[in-house]
Amino acid sequence: MNIVWTWDVVRRIIEVIWVINIAFAIWTVFRTRRDIASTWAWLLVLSLFPIVGFIAYLFVGRKLSNDDIFSIRAEQRAVAQKMVGKQEAVINRRQPDASKGQFARARQLIRLSLGLDHALVTFNNHVDVFVDGHKLFDKLIEDIDAATDHVYIEFYTFYSDELGTRILKALERAAARHVTVKVLYDLSGSRGTTFRFFAHLEELGGEAQPFNSRSNKRISTPRLNYHLHRKIVVIDGKLGYIGGFNIGDQYLGVDSKFGYWRDTHLRVFGQAAMLLTARFAMDWNTTCRKTNKTRIDTSKAFTSFKVKKPTGDEDEVAMQIVSSGPDNENFAIRRGYESIISSARKYVYIQTPYLIPGEPILESLIIAARSGIDVRIMIPAMPDHPFVYRATEYYAKYLVNNGVKVYKYNNGFIHAKTMVSGNNLSSVGSANQDYRSYRLNFEANAFAYNAKLTAQLKKIFEDDIKDSTLLTPEYFDAQSRWRKFKQYFSRLLSPIL
Repeated sequence: MNIVWTWDVVRRIIEVIWVINIAFAIWTVFRTRRDIASTWAWLLVLSLFPIVGFIAYLFVGRKLSNDDIFSIRAEQRAVAQKMVGKQEAVINRRQPDASKGQFARARQLIRLSLGLDHALVTFNNHVDVFVDGHKLFDKLIEDIDAATDHVYIEFYTFYSDELGTRILKALERAAARHVTVKVLYDLSGSRGTTFRFFAHLEELGGEAQPFNSRSNKRISTPRLNYHLHRKIVVIDGKLGYIGGFNIGDQYLGVDSKFGYWRDTHLRVFGQAAMLLTARFAMDWNTTCRKTNKTRIDTSKAFTSFKVKKPTGDEDEVAMQIVSSGPDNENFAIRRGYESIISSARKYVYIQTPYLIPGEPILESLIIAARSGIDVRIMIPAMPDHPFVYRATEYYAKYLVNNGVKVYKYNNGFIHAKTMVSGNNLSSVGSANQDYRSYRLNFEANAFAYNAKLTAQLKKIFEDDIKDSTLLTPEYFDAQSRWRKFKQYFSRLLSPIL
């Protein structure tokens, strides 16, 4: 039978394909539970781009399996039950730290994070702040070379470039003197780094594995979601690092595209390092169920955990290590951010490379600004992801028009994820102000309660303003129609960017 290919026949075929595509799109999106914004965004993509959209969904939209989620939650419970203990009694006591009468506000945030994430609070911590990659990694290598028992490293990006090789050599030296070395990295974030890069480390007795992957040697379909986005180092259970830097030459500013790389990382000496050990152990052991690597025995590691009373020394920082991820819907970091913003009385300063806030954060920022709070946000002056940056511009414009001061950092690329408010509240870690960090990635932040540290981070923000431009309504009005269209379109996709 010969088919006469008239326009009417072609039109009917297209209509049938479109109906099938819509039905398949609805089935694909609704078969797993999502928030409403993500659901509509994926329906838009799958409906408008039938083939390309489904390919994108394969890489970006797939959720973690129930088995993965159950295993991650089980590992978290196994550690948390050993550590929560006597926290409530500690929190209820008014602490004689350097809070200058504002411990009540800090206590509210402490209790929130404890309830959402079993995030214990410790008081006897000394903290150093790093904003330059050269100084940070020189100090890290020095600390690795001084390790005597173990070195645990967990990064979204561990590139096999010059800096990555320097860090690896330090780890190999540690393993050669019989220090336990374990490396956890994200497979997508460390593109180009293979198991062969860590081969000599493993010959020396160290171990390395990609997070939640079945094997170092097997590459499955890559995900663009559900990354291990944390940036953590623990040395001998006493010293820890947490913040926004990754391991790679670009984080030293060795990149003509981005120039100087401006980030923030903390070096923590004290009991908070034990909390970082717990975080690493949960992530490592979760991955070990799929590999032949050696698990970390948590049965004895945290039985001696005690909270010492602060000495009154202003250098002693009260701190919680707060985590969030797609394995639960407590959104501990995002809700911590929201608590800081909504309880602000004078100011909130935020630095983030990506500004795509969900409605709760967006409304909290606007309410604070409209209430007379000095709300300032600093974003990069250049994109590293075009769609993401256009969405960032959209929300920056919306916030500027609602009283928030938004600055564009001009001296390179700002990648810091910080928030400071009041006399004694601050947060530094891996979580950006976007849907991806709120819902899709595994993140970790240090929430700190200390007047001296907060003042230091506030001054860093104010110094960065000198290299920044305050954005105004006129700045956005002068942009081309095409750029504005890209901003509006990117905003529609913001829940899945």
